[in-house]
Amino acid sequence: MMIGKKIIFIGLLCCIFLLLYIYNYRENMIRHTDNFLAMDTQISFIVYGNNAETALQLAKVRIMQLEDLLSVTDKCSDVYAINHSEGKLIKISNDTSNIIQFALNMAKDTDGALDPTIYPLLKVWGFTTDNYKIPDEKSIAELLPYIDYKKVKLINNTIILPKGMELDLGAVAKGYTSDEVIKLWRSQGISSALINLGGNVQTLGVKPDGSLWKIGIKAPQGAGNLGVLQIGETAVITSGSYERYFIGEDGKKYWHILNPVTGKPAQSGFKSVTIVGDSGKQCDALSTAIFVMGKPKAVDYWQAKRNFEMILVTQENEIWITEGIVNAFTLQPEYADLTVRVIK
Repeated sequence: MMIGKKIIFIGLLCCIFLLLYIYNYRENMIRHTDNFLAMDTQISFIVYGNNAETALQLAKVRIMQLEDLLSVTDKCSDVYAINHSEGKLIKISNDTSNIIQFALNMAKDTDGALDPTIYPLLKVWGFTTDNYKIPDEKSIAELLPYIDYKKVKLINNTIILPKGMELDLGAVAKGYTSDEVIKLWRSQGISSALINLGGNVQTLGVKPDGSLWKIGIKAPQGAGNLGVLQIGETAVITSGSYERYFIGEDGKKYWHILNPVTGKPAQSGFKSVTIVGDSGKQCDALSTAIFVMGKPKAVDYWQAKRNFEMILVTQENEIWITEGIVNAFTLQPEYADLTVRVIK
């Protein structure tokens, strides 16, 4: 009798464990989503797992915290305080200090192709207000001395920004934010998720069924996607001349990615630059810096670093792609006739 009872007991335990496994499996396969507006863009989440709803809410709170710190227009933000400090030393938060330090490091690493002090030029071109205009050469020349990341003095959680200079962290803020969200989700036990900040995509793990994420790369020369990139856990961030631009009275196109040296839209020969890598903030920074560099310098930089991948679309509609992701990228049928070259 005792043996029979043990067998029954073991059988019941097996059934309970099986039911728990089935429940957890089904929960992990359920797709939880959210969409909202923040950081001046549309943000969307896809999260799988038992703790998905809590993870979604915590991520939303974290994004709002960072927006409150990094906004250039919010009078309560750290960045606003920095830009209106009149050259005085002010205290800033850990997040603001971390992101500024990263931006300064990337500015140095890219020889100034990325410069977080670009904000005065963005204003004079009207890209901060959508009141676009072509500034005269004198206006640009007067502002260029204030575009110099080397003059920023950051010590721990204090900063001195010389009078007349202003910061804009738009080239790194979304990437920093997606890194923070991924970190938060991982701490909540999430192993499969995706965040999209207005086209800046970062993933955690792969899909619950083990398949890769499929990320569309926007076609800069037309509607829809140029192609699809299949990825695991990584960041995919694009900058392009099609994102924010205006047509001047002279009939020419002027875009928001400015060359810190000339003070004018970067004439690099690119329509778009997509960076793929482990770090959202690195990909965000490099998508701008590489666009400013142009192809020869971009290729040299990649060959020296080799810690990220890139897809470059030129003004001639040629596609240059680094060898690490060439097999993961597929052109859409309507763009299948474009020339694709591999960077090695």
